[in-house]
Amino acid sequence: MTSKLVPSDPSKVMVIRQLTPNITTCSAPFLRFGRLKIGGRGTIVRLQSGALAVFSPTALTPEVRSTVEKMGNNVGYIAALDFEHHIFIGEWAKAFPAAKLLGVDGLPEKREKSRETAGNKFHYVWTQKNKNDMKIDPEFDREFDYEYVGSHTNKELVFCHKPDRTLIEADMMFNLPAHEQFSRTGDDPTSGVLTKLFVRLQNTAGAATWQKRFVWYVASSGDRKAFNQSVAKIASWDFDRIIPCHGDVIETGGKGVFQKVFEWHLNAHK
Repeated sequence: MTSKLVPSDPSKVMVIRQLTPNITTCSAPFLRFGRLKIGGRGTIVRLQSGALAVFSPTALTPEVRSTVEKMGNNVGYIAALDFEHHIFIGEWAKAFPAAKLLGVDGLPEKREKSRETAGNKFHYVWTQKNKNDMKIDPEFDREFDYEYVGSHTNKELVFCHKPDRTLIEADMMFNLPAHEQFSRTGDDPTSGVLTKLFVRLQNTAGAATWQKRFVWYVASSGDRKAFNQSVAKIASWDFDRIIPCHGDVIETGGKGVFQKVFEWHLNAHK
């Protein structure tokens, strides 16, 4: 199934880009359900201690491995940002066995059910019960705010790298089309009937009405009160840039975009 989602030779199409002296992204094509062009993105953050934190890792290509080495090669944390973004966790854990794995409620059990993903120990697993008491390490906690949105259908982990005022998230919010992630493929990131429809549903342009509706009626429908609380907490953080897993990076003005997309939830929380 993985072969239908990710490119067979990611080295040829991945875009590795340094956003700040501390943050590098690895962007590649990704097809949801084997059809929707939503792209995929991993983010590597170098902490002040020199340790690297990797969020939603993409394929560990030779180019990515070289990037990690240039950033110090000290991978200390590998995070699966939700119940779905874990495909390459095992590959990275094998390459960096000293790294601590971060995940969400139910993900370790899900991975153990498949021979392809079994065998990795998660050191930190967020649940609705422990989310307010969760602490990682002093070096990590000094630089990151984080919130577990277990009320989201995909059980989202959202991080904010405080020194670079950068929000890092997976499926909490999309910013389609995925121009950067398909830029080396020669493919139009908006081509295909289903992709065109999904781009309309998951973009941040204008009033972002369709994405607002999707988040309100689908993503948060299980426990909207808890979702509203999480959104309000995230909105209280100081960030300007948003790095989504799907779609283009919002380089600046991200706080306003976040408030726009989650406007209904923020208003409901008041």
